[in-house]
Amino acid sequence: MNSRSLRSPRSPRSVGSVPATSPDLVWVHDGIRHRVTIWPEVAFGAEVAPGCWREVEPSEAVLESAVLGVGAARWRRYLEYLPAAHREFLARFAFSRMAALAVVVRCPGLFDTLVAAPALTPFLASHLGLRGGRQPAWAEIAAVHEREGVFGVLQWLGLPASRQTLAALRNIADPDLPRRLLEPLRSALWEPETLWALVRATALTDEQLVRACHALAA
Repeated sequence: MNSRSLRSPRSPRSVGSVPATSPDLVWVHDGIRHRVTIWPEVAFGAEVAPGCWREVEPSEAVLESAVLGVGAARWRRYLEYLPAAHREFLARFAFSRMAALAVVVRCPGLFDTLVAAPALTPFLASHLGLRGGRQPAWAEIAAVHEREGVFGVLQWLGLPASRQTLAALRNIADPDLPRRLLEPLRSALWEPETLWALVRATALTDEQLVRACHALAA
C-alpha cells in the first residue's frame, strides 16, 4: 500500500466501541482511556463514556504516555497490520513510537524523507512545543510540504533548510531523540562549525549530540 493512501486528518467524531479481541492499542493517560485503531483506518480516540469513543488529536503528553501503557506484545500484534516499510520504520522507535505513528499518519507525503532521515520525526512530532501555538498544525505542514518540499518543512520547523541538515539528521544512530534534546540540537544545527561536524560524523549517539549542544552553550 502506498503511504499516500492514508486518509488525511479529519474533525473529531464518534468512533464507536472497541471489541475485546481488537488489535487496537489502548492506554490510559490522566485517568482517561485513549486508543489508536488499526491500519489503514488509523484514528486516535479518547473514551468519553464507557465503550464510547470520540476521535481526538492527541497531545504530546498523551502520545508519550503510551510508552508505559502499551507493551511490546501488543505493539507486535498491531504492527502486523502495517505495510512492511511502515512496520520497519516504526520499529526504529521505542520511547516515542506512538508519536512516530502519529507523524506517519498525519504526514504521509513525507514518509520517504522520514525513512531516509528518521531523526526528523521527533521534530515533527514536537512541532507544537518547538513553534508554539494552541493546537497541532498537521494541515499546515502538509501544505508547506506540497508547496515548498522538505526544505520548506525544515524552515517551518526552525531548522536550517539545507541538504547538510538532512545529512546530519541521517547520521543520528537512534532517531528516538528525547524531547529535551530537540531545542538545543535545533540551535546547534544553525552553527556552521557544529553542523559540518555532525555531517562528517557517522552513527551519532545521544552522548555525542549532547556534547555538541553543550559545546555551543559553553
